Amino acid sequence: MTFRSILRQAGAPQAAGEKPLAPAFAGDINFDQIIEAVTAGRQEYDLEEFFHSPLLERDEILYRQEVMRDLERDDLSACIRTFSARMAAMRAHLRQVEKMYFQLQKERWFLEAAATYCQAAQDLLRALAGSAPGSRGLRAFQDCLARYVGGEAFSSLSREAQRIRKDLDEIRYTVSIKGATFRVQKYDQEEDYGQAVARFFEKFKQGAGKDWGARFHEWPVMNQVEEKILTFVSQLFPEPFSALAQFCARHAAFQDGTLQAFDREVQFYLGYLEFTAPLRQAGLPFCYPELTRESKESHALDFFDLALAHKLVPAKGRVVVNDFRLRGKERVIVVTGPNQGGKTTFARAFAQVHALARLGCPVPGREARLFLFDQIHTHFEQEEATVNLRGKLQDELVRIHGILAQAGPGSLIVINEIFAATTWQDATIMAKQVVARILDLDAVCVCVTFLDELAGLGEGTVSMVSTVEPGDDQVRTFRIVRQPADGLAYALSLAGRFRLTHGQLLERL
Repeated sequence: MTFRSILRQAGAPQAAGEKPLAPAFAGDINFDQIIEAVTAGRQEYDLEEFFHSPLLERDEILYRQEVMRDLERDDLSACIRTFSARMAAMRAHLRQVEKMYFQLQKERWFLEAAATYCQAAQDLLRALAGSAPGSRGLRAFQDCLARYVGGEAFSSLSREAQRIRKDLDEIRYTVSIKGATFRVQKYDQEEDYGQAVARFFEKFKQGAGKDWGARFHEWPVMNQVEEKILTFVSQLFPEPFSALAQFCARHAAFQDGTLQAFDREVQFYLGYLEFTAPLRQAGLPFCYPELTRESKESHALDFFDLALAHKLVPAKGRVVVNDFRLRGKERVIVVTGPNQGGKTTFARAFAQVHALARLGCPVPGREARLFLFDQIHTHFEQEEATVNLRGKLQDELVRIHGILAQAGPGSLIVINEIFAATTWQDATIMAKQVVARILDLDAVCVCVTFLDELAGLGEGTVSMVSTVEPGDDQVRTFRIVRQPADGLAYALSLAGRFRLTHGQLLERL
């Protein structure tokens, strides 16, 4: 198998300068928060575009899942993290070279960057050979890396770097200082005056004394005196410095593009696994979903809102898990129930699970079989915009119309609180038409609503209800269960609007 990319088996490269935008649904389902948390600390890799580019083919998703499973192994992830750390050190050296102005120092730092690069590639190859990855992606990369490291170009680079480093490290010289002048000479077995002074005063030592030694700052950039000393040293030992200059000229572009791309792309996996690690340690389940285009019968067990869990787990908060299942001709999940009962969180989690599955990531949940959709459309409540001179209801209608115009059989639609700005009668009439249109499109949908009537529009709809503690309707369980709508959702919504719920009345009294 020819290696092209650790993210895509086909390896289709992104066009230069063409970066995908964040999906329109990201803010509605808090997917942007997930991306921000996963990429935190990895800004230099510019990973966001990978999360903005969902995969279209099932085999491409399986390709990523295989790599992700491999990197869940401590031995494999550790060796790749070590490789990435060395590549980061190499880039830091090259950045420092750009800031320096003394040529001899620039060349020595460049040599160190090249040597670090060679060591990183060689050690990674040995580690992969010892770890025996099982994924197509890492096996293909291992073969590619073996050919590269075994090639003449890399071998020559590595040999030269090691030889020149060794020659430079063996240079010995002395600096004699007298007044405002100094002299640089080759070392000729002269005694180290510092050691001689230390030996002389050793006999006066009484117990452990305080260290009065001065601390010198090791600034990367050399001062004028250091530059002059190094200039004299290069004149005393011209051969290794000449070899160094020739090395830098010959290997100005020593990095391999495939290795650079791998170092960047593999951060997608490492970042996501590091992000989910605390959640796994807290006992939350993750799984690799089965994906299908042939059937829309789907389910997820014990799934949860990943963005919310990321906030709750560090604070020792409770993360509520839920299930969903679509059977036969069922396409639309209608979620009703009291306010603040977890309905919107359920809808967000539903969309997150599908979005993460399209990226090849393990999804929140114990088990999942998901429909491989083409696109996600979301409709969440927005504040009334004054710029378009439309009222809230008209704005909703325009946005819903836009979604239905773009949606098709391969779409996933998430609607949260549709037509809450109008009367119950009008909202019911319009919402029924929207749901009927979604059913005609054969799209999969979650609709959070206070209109219980939508839950009974035929075999294509599924009713799910947010529940409360038995005997106390003020205590939310945040569990969304499959059961007929209880007819109280709109009443509670209306009572809440006028501060007439049981809890609000008790508070006012």
